[in-house]
Amino acid sequence: MHKSNKRRKGLKGGGPAGKAIVLGILERETESKPKRVRTTIIPDRTKAVMQENVRPHVEAGSAIYSDEAGSYWRMDGEYAHEIINHAEEYVRGNIHTNGLENFWSLLKRSIGGSYVSVEPFHLFRYVDEQAFRYNNRKDMNDSDRFDVAVRQIVGRRLTWAEVTGKVQDARPQIN
Repeated sequence: MHKSNKRRKGLKGGGPAGKAIVLGILERETESKPKRVRTTIIPDRTKAVMQENVRPHVEAGSAIYSDEAGSYWRMDGEYAHEIINHAEEYVRGNIHTNGLENFWSLLKRSIGGSYVSVEPFHLFRYVDEQAFRYNNRKDMNDSDRFDVAVRQIVGRRLTWAEVTGKVQDARPQIN
């Protein structure tokens, strides 16, 4: 936008105010396991919420790599927690968040391109779909993913009340 554009003057800076928070955990690839991402919508980024969502999915003693936002929920007593400050560098040896940044890029591209507008109530569905696509990107093509999705809906029912948010559905916290 040009500097004198009226729309530009009305835009405010980023920040978390009024935004849904999605927590992502990426398990890096090993010889025995492929790369896998886990996601969940969380109410806030407090230390207690972050830690209670990390502990069940990360084995004690594992290495955690996070960006500078991870400094306030550090778990040094349980994990080897290394932090990369993106204002200074993006990679320091094996310490980086590039794999998870790739996932966020794909998620944002799908929401902005394919879905255009996502209601916060339904955000977890879009995030879960993208996590499924990411976790199965090497093993399945589009028709294989569609077949798996169709097989998983047999015997399940999504009511209008659940779609419109009048009734909360029982959704697991992390996929």
